[in-house]
Amino acid sequence: MFVLRRQLRYPLGILKKNLRMKSTVHTPVKPVPQKSSIPIIIGCLVSGVVGYYVSSNLQTQHTSSTTKLAELKPLKFASDDVVKQGLERISKIVSEDQITVTPGELKYHSNDNSNFVPSKENELPYCVVYPTTISQVSEIVKVCHELAIPVIPFSGGTSIEGHFIPTRRGVSIDVSRMNKILKLHEDDLDVVVQPGVEWMELNEYLEPHGLMFGPDPAPGALIGGILATNASGTNAVRFGAAKDNVLSLTVVLADGTIIKTRNRPRKSSNGYNLTNLFVGSEGTLGVIVEATLKLHVKPENEVITLMNFKEIGEATKTVSEIFKKGIQCNAVEFMDDRQMTAVSEMGTGGDRNWAPDHLLLLKLSAPNVSSMHETMKMVTGIGKQNNGFNIEVVKDEDQKADIWRVRKTLLWNSLNWAKKIKPNALVLPTDVCVPVSQLPGIMATTMKELYDAGLLATASGHAGDVGWYSFWRTWNWC
Repeated sequence: MFVLRRQLRYPLGILKKNLRMKSTVHTPVKPVPQKSSIPIIIGCLVSGVVGYYVSSNLQTQHTSSTTKLAELKPLKFASDDVVKQGLERISKIVSEDQITVTPGELKYHSNDNSNFVPSKENELPYCVVYPTTISQVSEIVKVCHELAIPVIPFSGGTSIEGHFIPTRRGVSIDVSRMNKILKLHEDDLDVVVQPGVEWMELNEYLEPHGLMFGPDPAPGALIGGILATNASGTNAVRFGAAKDNVLSLTVVLADGTIIKTRNRPRKSSNGYNLTNLFVGSEGTLGVIVEATLKLHVKPENEVITLMNFKEIGEATKTVSEIFKKGIQCNAVEFMDDRQMTAVSEMGTGGDRNWAPDHLLLLKLSAPNVSSMHETMKMVTGIGKQNNGFNIEVVKDEDQKADIWRVRKTLLWNSLNWAKKIKPNALVLPTDVCVPVSQLPGIMATTMKELYDAGLLATASGHAGDVGWYSFWRTWNWC
């Protein structure tokens, strides 16, 4: 066989010549009939045209790593008859008390307190489903995927950025009943929870262990929504946002597939960082059904320092100089003079006499009392150098809770203050993010533009982050 293969490598004419030389019989050579070249030419032309067509299509379809919005085909959703079939199938996945179509529940799951774009009647969900297990979520999503019914994940509903406001009818999957703390790994400083666990309740559970979950967003926020929106809160300067406090996620994808993004070990370079892909995706990539969260040791000897300023630049300079000294703050919050005027006039600050000036709130801690004393001496000194006044250090737990409650309820306080002046006032909150050094300029410009537009605004935010996050509350006096 090897010899035959070697022979076949030679041109066929040479092979025939060799065979004739070794033969004793002389065979007359027959003339080779001339074939028409037209079929060959036609075949070449057809092959060329087909090749060009395939090549051009491959170039237009596969050379780009992105797809333009204009090239996307309009989505086609289920008809009313198909939706009815889908709801019947979903009702068999969960019990009767896990699915509702009452108008109040549909509206509650379709609007937040932002007042930006209220959902229309024809955009309300067909139903709200309250699954209690991962398998139920998966089966519900499979039905919706098969029948082209939109899905909107929902957890605590505390967002004021329109995250869960629907733009088309679908099924609202409320994970608030998946509210179990599954496993605490105290030695590893992590905990496994379901998405319906409320962060404040989680911290109450962790307190006897001297541990805490870092982010502290709005009261009532649930873990699922915190992760889906990459929420942070006032503790972000010390403990980071949600993306910095999660190890692993279990997610139900759009077709109902269940995946786990990674395991518990903190150091891993295997594959893509799928965990942080889902954190902040706002429910567009899947439904978060379980999470392994990082925990922190609860700070000791924590105090709150208050400082008033006449100029915003003085407050931001104070923050910058504190960080340059290497002082670790647990929280750094700023509230402008209009915000503090609202607190003072509404009487929401408890027994404390709040000055109507720019306010800086700082949470600081240290491992021992002597270290805390040195830290406070440095912080108050920096504040005084930048014309800070009414400087006060609060150590009492009840007083600290009252002070921080003022910060946590600013949105509602602003709304009530506006409605006190004008009953039909409307609050429109939003965020901006700039480096701390740019804060005075952007606030001055923004306030002027709002005033010129006939709007009034208050501002507050996390002054200690790498960027500045503020909430502008505006209402129209017209």
